[in-house]
Amino acid sequence: MAVNVETISALERRLSMSVSADEVERQVDARLKKLARDVKMPGFRPGKVPLKLVAQQYGPQVRNEVIGDAVQKAFSDAVKEAKLRVAGYPRIEPKKETAAEGAGAGALEFSVTFEIYPEVKVGDIAAAAIERPQVTVDDAAVEKTIQILRKQRTSFSPVARAAQDGDRVTVDFEGRIGGEPFAGGKAGGFSFVIGEQRMLPEFEAAARGKSAGDSTSFELRFPDDYRAKEVAAKTATFTLDMKQVDEPLLPALDAEFANKLGVADGDLAKMRGEIRANVEREVKKRVEARLKQQALQVLLDSTPLELPRSLVQMELQRLVETAAADLKARGVAIEKLPFDPAALEVSARRRVALALIISELARAEKLQAKPAEVRALIEAESHSYENPAEVVKWFYMQPQRLSEMESLALEGNVVNWVLAKAKVSDKATPFDDLMDTGA
Repeated sequence: MAVNVETISALERRLSMSVSADEVERQVDARLKKLARDVKMPGFRPGKVPLKLVAQQYGPQVRNEVIGDAVQKAFSDAVKEAKLRVAGYPRIEPKKETAAEGAGAGALEFSVTFEIYPEVKVGDIAAAAIERPQVTVDDAAVEKTIQILRKQRTSFSPVARAAQDGDRVTVDFEGRIGGEPFAGGKAGGFSFVIGEQRMLPEFEAAARGKSAGDSTSFELRFPDDYRAKEVAAKTATFTLDMKQVDEPLLPALDAEFANKLGVADGDLAKMRGEIRANVEREVKKRVEARLKQQALQVLLDSTPLELPRSLVQMELQRLVETAAADLKARGVAIEKLPFDPAALEVSARRRVALALIISELARAEKLQAKPAEVRALIEAESHSYENPAEVVKWFYMQPQRLSEMESLALEGNVVNWVLAKAKVSDKATPFDDLMDTGA
């Protein structure tokens, strides 16, 4: 077999290969004879089927297998000899049957187009600046967290007064554009909380100050980028009938509340202690996440790369499938949702670039995750659950989950490597800023 490697671009290569037709036929004949020993056909005993019938029945399939094996072996041998690392899947295209010098009486010609991995050279990161958030978990932070937990368990009770921010209202509404109804513009018994910004501002404003039994009409212009494209940038006239106003009731800070948070004896002091410990763990995780984000960005900024299109497309497809599965799990019909896969391309390119950089650093700096490091991550994760030992066991019984933790441990080693070389400074950070409480 003759092989020729052609450089198409920085990462793209093409191999031209020719397979001896005589050799293909020799291997096809050998495989058919071996197959004939066991093949079964009506009217013949096993092993007694004429070779001609076997060839008629299985010849095309066997020939394709022989050619495929020959091309795959030649391709593997060629890239190995040339010391090429293939990225993604090669594209194999048959050419014409010709007489090829050194290939016997005839030859089957193929071209294989593929990409290779780029050379990764991590730049100098010594001058890169990284800020490490310094956050104090004080009593105020614990009390703020308790209030958030209470708010998450809010109940509602009907009231006879006018609706205000924080109230849950139940309404009937109908909208028209140019006097005509439109899809999604009408609902009965629809509930929302004023001030949560689930609805457009004009809608909330129309409900605010109204009591059960009140009716009103108002105009609303849909934003230019509104998710329902058929009404985007259009103005609708709505009628709204207020059916019910419910005020929010926070649960009392008592033993019952503590019990619902998992404190069996309802001890409030113990509850605060557990909340503090949980908040401290969450603060630690968020600080590490910010450091990780900065460290990985430093690597991206210092390591320009030309990315294989095949790897980007594979990662993009994976992200699209994950997003679609997530939406489906939430009950969203993906086919009815305007969803542009290209919106995920930036994320796909970033993930591919980081994977290449991390892989190179793991090799060059020997940063592969050790079993003890993986175990430490799993045990840290298990502390968020009621039965940590069972969670640890679950991770080790799930190869995919364990692989994910190994990847996280490797990323952690890479981040620590960056932090050891970059300029890291501590920065006092308010609790609310780190936790994104919006306070």
